[in-house]
Amino acid sequence: MIKIGQIISDFETDVFLDEQIKKIKLSDYRGKWLVLLFYPADFTFVCPTELEEAADNYDEFKENGAEIMSVSTDTVFAHKAWHDVSPAIKKIKYPMAADPTGKLCREFGTYIEEEGLSLRGSFIVDPDGILKACEIHDNSIGRSAAEILRKLQAAKFVRDNKGQVCPASWKPGEKTLKPGLDLVGKI
Repeated sequence: MIKIGQIISDFETDVFLDEQIKKIKLSDYRGKWLVLLFYPADFTFVCPTELEEAADNYDEFKENGAEIMSVSTDTVFAHKAWHDVSPAIKKIKYPMAADPTGKLCREFGTYIEEEGLSLRGSFIVDPDGILKACEIHDNSIGRSAAEILRKLQAAKFVRDNKGQVCPASWKPGEKTLKPGLDLVGKI
């Protein structure tokens, strides 16, 4: 399983994107930030709320130099069928990756062996392919696109501003910290 600070293995998978089925590789996204959103299955209840929210915020992710990719163990044909009938999923302009063998889900530690499904997992990968942030949780709990975007912005800030770190709930434009300097006299 991939861990924070490790380079993500290159993978190739089918995606549904722009009304087409295509093959992509992780290496296609090198040089950009990549946000991977693992979810259990198409045609479910919580998943469309999350994927629609990501779609509604997609332009802001792109403005921050990031691509979003959703991932489930469904096939690209299921993604297409869901896209064709769901107004929420029809909004998606980012790649919907198919992982019917669970290989990608296993690599990221989201695969539920007994069910053949993925847990909800959010992963932020930097332009060099290094995992910077991850969150995995129970499938009954939806996630927030705004919080994922905030974490992406913090990861970008830290990458671009060596020696600085972001405190809790940091947002762009707010004060950051310089370890060793900001703590002097406060201990």
